[in-house]
Amino acid sequence: MNDLFIRSVQMHWDTVPRDSYLCEIPALYNVAEIPFRSPVTVFTGENGSGKSTLLEAVAQNAGFNAEGGSKNYNFSTYQADAALRDYSSLIRGARREKWGYFLRAESFFNVATMEEEYARSGAVPSAEYHKMSHGESFLGLAVEKFEMRGLYLLDEPEAALSVQRQMALLAVIHRSVQNGSQFLIVTHSPVLMGYPGAEILTFDDGPVHPITWEETDSYRLTKLFLNYRERILKDLFDESE
Repeated sequence: MNDLFIRSVQMHWDTVPRDSYLCEIPALYNVAEIPFRSPVTVFTGENGSGKSTLLEAVAQNAGFNAEGGSKNYNFSTYQADAALRDYSSLIRGARREKWGYFLRAESFFNVATMEEEYARSGAVPSAEYHKMSHGESFLGLAVEKFEMRGLYLLDEPEAALSVQRQMALLAVIHRSVQNGSQFLIVTHSPVLMGYPGAEILTFDDGPVHPITWEETDSYRLTKLFLNYRERILKDLFDESE
């Protein structure tokens, strides 16, 4: 039985304007439903393939702010175009999360700023993320916020983390999963997508579909580079001259 908080996301393409940019995303266009079958689901694929577009739609439909934070965060630093959120819906499981967090690498600065502002007007002291390095604040937030059973959406967390700290994040995720949490993660990191039992959905090569860890470009190209570094660098540098 699927006891996840979010069992799937459905797209309603009959309501999408024909001139919408969403119709130009091959991984998503005309896909009626994307099911989630594991406590950890990974979205992977090339830049611009629609991974973050889908994650943002899930986040907004689940009640999160588009730029990140918990469901209590309500702010906006830019005016976005009509999003997939407007043409999609979530299929919920029997359980409902009591806590959750949407963590985006690209807008974490804004979230950290709002965290300080909210702290000044409330009883909870600020974690003062701006006084830490990007990686320290990212991992520190994960350790603090992912402790409770909840729904966690991560958009390219590896952007802030060294390989060593990506491994530390895996341990944080594992503890939270064992406590009953669900994670949806957009990543290019072969370390993060190597979480045991994670379902990996690729946004390359047509409509979004499952793929094994060893089949991902992130794994294959990283392995190729590690095994044949000098040869690959020579080929790359020769092509650039």
